[in-house]
Amino acid sequence: MIEVNNVTFRYSGEAEEGIAPALAEVTLRIDEGETIALIGHNGSGKSTLARLLAAILLPQQGYVIVDGLRTDAGGESLWQIRQTVGLVFQNPDDQLVANTVIDEIAFGPENLGLPRFEIEERVEEVLDLLDLRPYAHRAVSDLSQGQKQRLAVAGVLAMRPRYLILDEPTTMIPGRTAEQLLETVRRLARERGISVLHITHHMHELVDFDRVIVMDRGRVLLDGTPASVLRHREELERAGLGLPLITQLGQRLRARGWSQLPEVVLNLDDLKAALCSLK
Repeated sequence: MIEVNNVTFRYSGEAEEGIAPALAEVTLRIDEGETIALIGHNGSGKSTLARLLAAILLPQQGYVIVDGLRTDAGGESLWQIRQTVGLVFQNPDDQLVANTVIDEIAFGPENLGLPRFEIEERVEEVLDLLDLRPYAHRAVSDLSQGQKQRLAVAGVLAMRPRYLILDEPTTMIPGRTAEQLLETVRRLARERGISVLHITHHMHELVDFDRVIVMDRGRVLLDGTPASVLRHREELERAGLGLPLITQLGQRLRARGWSQLPEVVLNLDDLKAALCSLK
């Protein structure tokens, strides 16, 4: 479990310039095996929170605890936390370091000092998980952006983290590729008990997650199931966020007399089922 308790964080110079903190008094919890979509517009504090969870940044007020270890404890605790929490950046080029796909996946386990047979086992496993086997010996520089993003996820998964944080991984890849990537990580959560925190500003991506956290101006605005969060249309709009198109369609149909439809439609399959039940 990850606990965030009353955490505030300012970047250097923000206080002197009168800028509000990047995070202000944030409290939340992430449970084992939970899949969470973290939503917010640019500058809402999403990426700052991700770096605090991964112990890349340390809170200036409050604390973060990962599986019983405080991120500000330093020493061996910090090393353990960084193995436990895997962070995938928005731009894969910011974290890919090796020349070939197979070497990139092996890089993390090698730095853990694992025996060669275990490194090879982990590499083989994630090549299949992320559909990268056809590219195993290809140069990283020859991959498409979507393939690079899958490789970045594969490299982190090879470290076998208990918590996987994806910082807007779908921003630079096409829709179908993005859907496949998100389905893969949700499946891992179901099958292996990995907790997933998916950071995004794409509202349609939140509907298949267990829980949604909405951030605005460094604070948690909403926290609940996708359906419960999407009922707060006015709050979302004030935070610069709109409803998913399918949810908007459901509301328009209800306004035109289809009052039997659910208040919040999450996806096309749900809408079809609801309409068929009205026949």
